[in-house]
Amino acid sequence: MKILICNVGSTSLKYQLFDMDRGEQVLATGGAERVGTEKGEFYWKNCLTGESGREAGVFPTHGEAISRMLSALEAGAVASLDEVDCVGFKVVHAKGVTGVQYLTEDVLAAMAAFSTVAPAHNPPYIAAIRQFRALLPGKPLIGAFETAFHQTLPPKAYLYPLPADLSRREGIRRYGFHGASLEYLSSWAAERMGRRDLKLICCHLGGSSSICAVENGQSVDTNLGMGLQCGVMHNNRIGDMDPYVIFHLVEACGMSLDEVKELLQKKSGFLGMSGGVSGDLRDVEAAAEAGSADCRNALESYCYQIKKYLGAYTAAMGGLDAVVFGGGIGRNGAGVRARALAGLGCLGIELDPEKNAHAAGGGDISRDGSPVRIFVVDTNEEIIVARKAQALLQSERASV
Repeated sequence: MKILICNVGSTSLKYQLFDMDRGEQVLATGGAERVGTEKGEFYWKNCLTGESGREAGVFPTHGEAISRMLSALEAGAVASLDEVDCVGFKVVHAKGVTGVQYLTEDVLAAMAAFSTVAPAHNPPYIAAIRQFRALLPGKPLIGAFETAFHQTLPPKAYLYPLPADLSRREGIRRYGFHGASLEYLSSWAAERMGRRDLKLICCHLGGSSSICAVENGQSVDTNLGMGLQCGVMHNNRIGDMDPYVIFHLVEACGMSLDEVKELLQKKSGFLGMSGGVSGDLRDVEAAAEAGSADCRNALESYCYQIKKYLGAYTAAMGGLDAVVFGGGIGRNGAGVRARALAGLGCLGIELDPEKNAHAAGGGDISRDGSPVRIFVVDTNEEIIVARKAQALLQSERASV
């Protein structure tokens, strides 16, 4: 069974083609960057032959990028697109829908209903899925929702202190995101430690970040909520904030609600706190080292927020066996890990500075004898989505 997994960003498209019958072999990878601009790029790799390439291209919409991807696949990875059994997507959010779903018009409508709380994610995904449907008519399109991993949250963790009937009627609750990555990180740690009765804190840190308490393989708390604007700060999104700041900006500062939304969704986080230096933490770190006080504050605030979640979730679970880092920052940010974990020996979290500085994917960077293990992992969201899509297809075929 060959499954094509696509990760759709607002200005990007990434893909991997798996042969699930051959040990989950990756047949091809690639993607398009700067979709919607005049300076797009397409890159590809045929994993069977090792051939690869990168070229300039103009992709006004995801449709053109998808067409280029399909032609690249037919040029080497498969003889025909008929060999592809389905296309899987790591979809984000939908009202009243989670788990693994065929992406019917009803499911797309449920996604559109929650575009208000996932404005950077749902609209481009909906558009891309419809373009896939037009280019590959009849091909099963399957979505694995990021919220699915967090369906095990108890009411005490997911309920907001709003009127109960309003929350039930409008689906207002903590949902959590980055489920595929967090599932991979927690499963990896369980396999590495040889047991599942673990208390873990999994940190998917990147342009958008999730910190999740995982007990016995199940999500029991997470920092993201109904949308992705809360938790620790993100590249250009706000993170946790007193909601009355919004009222103050509108009522006292004369900003419109649309201006406030733009501010919180696109001009805050690393970008805002750094004084406009960058939404990329690498740039913020470099500027902080060069003497920028704003960038130093942004970096220290980010790491401080992570530290607080580590303490809170350890207390909530009544102990901790391991901290697991993944995502672009979690995997590569030695400085972030060092700052966030500093002073947590009281919780049994003891980092080895030398191991941390030279960490490789799959490495244990805890000090020898540390009660709590600390892992750095190359997360693999795509294989989680591929496995879920395969299971849905096999279940359907078995029932026929």
